[in-house]
Amino acid sequence: MPGLLIADDNRQIVSILEEYANREGFTVTAAYDGQAALKAAKTAEYDMILLDVMMPGLNGFEVCREIRKQSTVPIIMITARGEDFERIMGLDIGADDYIIKPFSPNEVMARIRAVLRRITQDEEPSHQALTYESLSVNLEEYSTEVDGIRIPLTKKETELLWTLVKNKNKVFTRNNLLASLWGYDYYGDTRTVDSHIKRLRAKLDTVPHPGWEIKTIWGVGYKFEVII
Repeated sequence: MPGLLIADDNRQIVSILEEYANREGFTVTAAYDGQAALKAAKTAEYDMILLDVMMPGLNGFEVCREIRKQSTVPIIMITARGEDFERIMGLDIGADDYIIKPFSPNEVMARIRAVLRRITQDEEPSHQALTYESLSVNLEEYSTEVDGIRIPLTKKETELLWTLVKNKNKVFTRNNLLASLWGYDYYGDTRTVDSHIKRLRAKLDTVPHPGWEIKTIWGVGYKFEVII
């Protein structure tokens, strides 16, 4: 049975979500503070993590950041505030989705199914690795190399680069990229794409790559441009 870690200091919310998750066939582990959530994530493997932002000890952002140092497990952040900057921060540090309190348990289950379905599609063998000249992007290992040098990218940075490389010279709007990478209609600030692109470029530019670049198309978006 798939494993689900629910981390929230509100025990009533955890109990309700656990009941619904059990109906979906999940084996649930509960954590009620950030330290317990991080310990659980490091000592067992899960198919999905629901992670509340506001928890005692470590907050959800800190827990997510630590998990992402060693795992690509799908993470859905739960926030009570609904502030744009919180959603952007969660996505920037590696969360796959977010949901705002108060929520319907059925909506949470639907979000879980959507994220897992998208990940399953991404894991098809034909989508595992891409290369262009000196650049290699491997989604199975979430690794990126330029001229044989490993580039330390986050999960979302890797997925962003892979999407652009797969569609060489195709221009993506920011909304296109948000929909492709997060798999739902994102009602928020598209600056999250800009911040990902900025960090991605900075990391890639540590190694020369004269044959290609991630180019800004002003007023539109971005593309992986092949330089002839």
